[in-house]
Amino acid sequence: MSLILLTPELIEAIHDRVLNAGELTGLAKDKSLSGALARVDHRLAYGLISDVYDLAAAYAMTVATGHCFNDGNKRTAHQSMDICLDLNGIQILWQAKEVGQMIIMLAQGQIDDSDLADWLRSKSG
Repeated sequence: MSLILLTPELIEAIHDRVLNAGELTGLAKDKSLSGALARVDHRLAYGLISDVYDLAAAYAMTVATGHCFNDGNKRTAHQSMDICLDLNGIQILWQAKEVGQMIIMLAQGQIDDSDLADWLRSKSG
């Protein structure tokens, strides 16, 4: 399985694009985006990611729960998930309210990345 992975630099660029005027830019002082993304690398290395949906969900969970940015973590999680899918040949037409609710539930621990991956599979139809 050959998947296109996201880099910390790409995720930072995604973050910069999702911010609104007046929101706090940059990484949180005590957080490491590279360290958080190592969770995705770990899951890949141990065979815990079987397809692009698992990968996209892992990125979303890592960004949403890692709180690496001062603002916009959930929006960055959604856009990182979407770009991961796009780069790997999957396009999903999102219903903003529905995907937003999924990312909020992910960030709050009400669902996990496996649940999100299953939901993504159902949306790609």
